Amino acid sequence: MGIIALTYIFLILAMMAADFSYTTPGHILEALASKEIQYAIKLSLITCTVTMILSVIVAIPIGYFMARFDFKLKKFVDAILDIPIILPPLVIGLSLLILFQTAPGRFIEEHMRITYTVYSVVIAQFMVACAFAVRTMYVTFLQIDNRQEQVALTLGCNQKQAFFNVLLPQAKNGILTAASLAWARALGEFGPILIFSGATRMRTEVLPTTVFLEMSVGNIEAAVAVSLIMIISGFAVLMIVRMFGNKKLVVQ
Repeated sequence: MGIIALTYIFLILAMMAADFSYTTPGHILEALASKEIQYAIKLSLITCTVTMILSVIVAIPIGYFMARFDFKLKKFVDAILDIPIILPPLVIGLSLLILFQTAPGRFIEEHMRITYTVYSVVIAQFMVACAFAVRTMYVTFLQIDNRQEQVALTLGCNQKQAFFNVLLPQAKNGILTAASLAWARALGEFGPILIFSGATRMRTEVLPTTVFLEMSVGNIEAAVAVSLIMIISGFAVLMIVRMFGNKKLVVQ
């Protein structure tokens, strides 16, 4: 068992080592000096942060509702919430593109352009990242005993006060974990963005699409350099989760 586990860990480390050996600090600095890559980094940071905030805002009430209430279609709803996780990313992007070709979608497009804009980047990231945040908050609320909420209600608090003053402080580590996972997932999203937003330079270009564009023109060094930037950023976020998140939290 140890050999099997170490083999997988070694494969991950070997891939990262190969990336570092393929490029040089000069290539990374050259990539960072490019206006297109600077734009991609800036847009990635902005869209990932917006996606993270939206995901947490949506995940908290859904996670709470699923953890605290039982209803007839609960298993059905629970399965629906996992669809963005199990579907291929390209299918999500294609589905979003088709959605905005329907009558309601065209109505929205007439008043606010969505497809192939920055808005579509956020929506594409949100559709996948939010599912991870929802699952994390669901497990978080399941692990919190509702006895303290019940005590708060008997002492005169209403449901809103018990939720914000008693439950949310206990769920802060889970919220941090959900936010970090949503941000990291949004950073690595590629398929839905490529289909729904396109890969236009200086417009809808984020770091994953930068890797694709650089490889498409044969600039492998720049693609690897951008990949290393994403690896370092993602690793930093995961370390934040490990250091400050709830150690008992397990995403099921």
